[in-house]
Amino acid sequence: MITNHKRKKNCKNVQIDCNSDIYVVFSYKTFEDGIYPIMKIAEIMEKIQNLYASGLTKEEIIRHFAQNLTISGNIYQEMEMNSLYVDSHQDISYTSDLVEMHSHAFYEILFCSSAANVQYLLGSTRYQLHDGDLVFIPPGVSHSPLYLDQLTQPYHRYVIWISNEFMERARKADPTALPCSDQPFLLHTHGTQWAFLEQLFQRSVLENEMHSVGWRIILGCFALQIMVILNRATSDTSVPPPIAEAPELLDRVLAYIQDNLSEKITLERTARYFLVSESTIRQTFQKRLGISFYRCVTQIRLIRAKVLIQQGLSMDTVSTLVGFADYSAFYRAFKQRFGVPPTEYRNLFLSADTATLDLLDDRRLLTPKK
Repeated sequence: MITNHKRKKNCKNVQIDCNSDIYVVFSYKTFEDGIYPIMKIAEIMEKIQNLYASGLTKEEIIRHFAQNLTISGNIYQEMEMNSLYVDSHQDISYTSDLVEMHSHAFYEILFCSSAANVQYLLGSTRYQLHDGDLVFIPPGVSHSPLYLDQLTQPYHRYVIWISNEFMERARKADPTALPCSDQPFLLHTHGTQWAFLEQLFQRSVLENEMHSVGWRIILGCFALQIMVILNRATSDTSVPPPIAEAPELLDRVLAYIQDNLSEKITLERTARYFLVSESTIRQTFQKRLGISFYRCVTQIRLIRAKVLIQQGLSMDTVSTLVGFADYSAFYRAFKQRFGVPPTEYRNLFLSADTATLDLLDDRRLLTPKK
């Protein structure tokens, strides 16, 4: 997750200085398709240390990153887990920069410590976030925060990433202890007996930052404890159930796209179906998601394609089911988005190379507002 610290952002030159708890990107250049290459913190810090050791100044290092963060083959390293099993960090956003819809090859659990003016999109369902809300996101589920306006206070959340392998091993130990793994959900903890979950997230982040003796084991224990408690909390009838926001045009159109992925989806046909103008849909997507209608359709198709590939379907079948006119169009779109052809992605998944799959996971994009 990219977060914007209180530093200057120059949108005209398309160079952004930002600072977060997991990513430190001094400066980087945009590409024609609007993609920004992001690397995990461990690799960035190692590069910085090596550059400092070579005698470069801070200004020279910034210029180095600005000039050299183009990765051949469009393989972007973003949202990569440092660990093969569990990672934990905290993110703080000070400005309402748009994050595009995406999914992961791992489980993501968010605990929102502060979430004013933020909604969350899980698939095609939208929720208003409140302080103390917990969001559980399984692999392959599209999601994105939606900012209603400029943030009145920082959007602060603690995050735990759990690999499929870790989850599978935990389920084998006790199949009934963990929550349902394939459905996303939101849990209200504020004012309930489960509010102490925030302390577990905070302690997991501290362990991940301190790297004391045995920190990986303790981090895994926190992940297991949080998962078991989540399973108990979702069965607690005293906890008020989350209520999705009343469907708006955006929600209805997203659901329509999800339900018709195998069909040809055009702006004209969609506008006719919902009895609105094309410009209304176009402006709704640009304002709420920060992307065009057609780009969103392609994103949803490709997110679904990854899931179908992991299920073992043939490439031609996947291409057809997610609505591409032919395999070559699907091949180009998939490679442009994820950096590798769909067949290579399938081979990586079949070889259970979870670390590489995480490396190639959907890019978390920071789209500066114009």
